[in-house]
Amino acid sequence: MSFISRALTSGALIAAALTAAPALAEDLDKIKEAGVMRIAMSGAYPPFNFVNEQNEVVGFDAAIGTEIAKRMGVEAEIVTTAWDGIIGGLLANKYDAVVGSMSITEERQQVVDFVGPYYNTRRGIFAPADGKVKSVDDLKDATVGVTLGETHDQWTRDQGYNVRTYKGLPELLLELENGRVDAIVNDDIPVMIAIKEGKTNAVEVDYPEAETFAAGIAIRKDNPALAAEMQKALDAMMEDGTYLKIAEEWVGGDIR
Repeated sequence: MSFISRALTSGALIAAALTAAPALAEDLDKIKEAGVMRIAMSGAYPPFNFVNEQNEVVGFDAAIGTEIAKRMGVEAEIVTTAWDGIIGGLLANKYDAVVGSMSITEERQQVVDFVGPYYNTRRGIFAPADGKVKSVDDLKDATVGVTLGETHDQWTRDQGYNVRTYKGLPELLLELENGRVDAIVNDDIPVMIAIKEGKTNAVEVDYPEAETFAAGIAIRKDNPALAAEMQKALDAMMEDGTYLKIAEEWVGGDIR
């Protein structure tokens, strides 16, 4: 089942998607009037977005979203929600934007619009160095872990692999360490950072054909004014060095 099918299975969400269009042109005005932009992310994708010891949602995504809101003259309110329902929540007006490392895909563009992209990554396959997965071919006889609702979730199913789904990257890495999955499929940047920081003993499996993805900020459709103002803020950040400063702090360098 695709993420769109999962996100729109309930009649309420379908109704929200179909009936919201007349009011969506006013999203920017509503945000300005409220003085707050509600920004959603999973909170389970370090170092892009995660909950720190002070119970604050921090990371690259959180910093980017907060800075965009600041440049728009409003406060940022970070909302955490399960990834597999995040688009459904956006369509149901639970928040105004998703700044959560969401890959821009044709499937997603059918139901949301994107600002950006604001960084680029690629599909990575990771397994224990001493495990049975040494190549992509070994995945057909392996148990593969993915985050529910991510692009990699559908990809692994399309390959016919034995798939187990989880809520986020920390859980994926824990399951890999404990041997409950033989490999995980995830965007490569956060796992490579976890490897560098000694948070996992996984190694990347060679996969020259891996897809690359552009991450964008999802908003509800038919909001050209909101999209333009958010894009203007993002472009200015990239031009004046703020983006690079944020990237260096959270991911160690420029990932545009």
